Amino acid sequence: MTAEDTAIAAVLAFVIDCVLGDPRAAIHPVVLIGKLISFFENWLYDEKSSDRKKFFDGALLMICVLAVCYWVSVGVVYLAEMAHSRYVLIAVEAIFLSFMISPRSLSEAGREIRDYLVAGDIKNARFKVGWIVGRDTENLTVGEATRATVETISENTVDGIISPLFFFFIGGLPLAVLYRAANTMDSMIGYKNDKYMFFGRVAARCDDAWNYIPARITGVMLVVVAAVLGYDWRNAWRMMVRDAKKHPSPNGGYTEATVAGALDIRLGGLNYYFGKPSFRTYMGDPINELGPVHITQAIRMMYGATVLFIAIASAVILYFF
Repeated sequence: MTAEDTAIAAVLAFVIDCVLGDPRAAIHPVVLIGKLISFFENWLYDEKSSDRKKFFDGALLMICVLAVCYWVSVGVVYLAEMAHSRYVLIAVEAIFLSFMISPRSLSEAGREIRDYLVAGDIKNARFKVGWIVGRDTENLTVGEATRATVETISENTVDGIISPLFFFFIGGLPLAVLYRAANTMDSMIGYKNDKYMFFGRVAARCDDAWNYIPARITGVMLVVVAAVLGYDWRNAWRMMVRDAKKHPSPNGGYTEATVAGALDIRLGGLNYYFGKPSFRTYMGDPINELGPVHITQAIRMMYGATVLFIAIASAVILYFF
């Protein structure tokens, strides 16, 4: 694809997602990637194996999944190219890229929780928060439900949107699919628990590496978007510099701390997982009390960062390539 075609495909993918959203279908590419991961996990994981063997089996799983996903995506592009039409190729890449990004899904989840909170329906708000986070949600307050939602939207602005777009601009659809496969592996087996501590370690580290540059780019984008939207952009920059490295993830803090600063709120704090307390270092200062309005503002920042990134990335490849 030419640089112009790549830019058009990225814009179309974003428009497709905004209009149609993420279809819940068994043949969704990300669902199929998840099934592929489960297949290799069932084949390779053995609870009785040594920690060393679990580590290498997890690495083998990652290699197998990435190899299959790469060659399948290359095959899709090859078949599209056989039509000898740039419009067919753009359409195919745009459609498949739209499966790799999820701004509308993030937005819909956030707005649904916000609406329940505004209506005073904390029970359903807690239930819906449980769909997007791994922490215990049955005793969340309005502020805690808001915090969980804002944190998820902020962090997934990288994982679910900017990173796949970043790799699409660099290496086309195959690289975007590779990223989505790596990220899906992290979400499925990249946990620090008894089962996946060693088996999922390579997947978790791989995901950290994939997101390293996009996370920092997104942090800067969010500062710019905060200025455009009239939020506290100076504090956004200050909190990113001050608090980003406090996050347990090497990447998550660059969006969470920046959003916290822009909205003058504090994220992080005490969470419970299966009844056990876990404290995450605070990011941002509690200038404003957390409330449903901050979910709306986080969604606006997410969309703003997406549009800004596509615009800048398109301009860069069109000018240099």
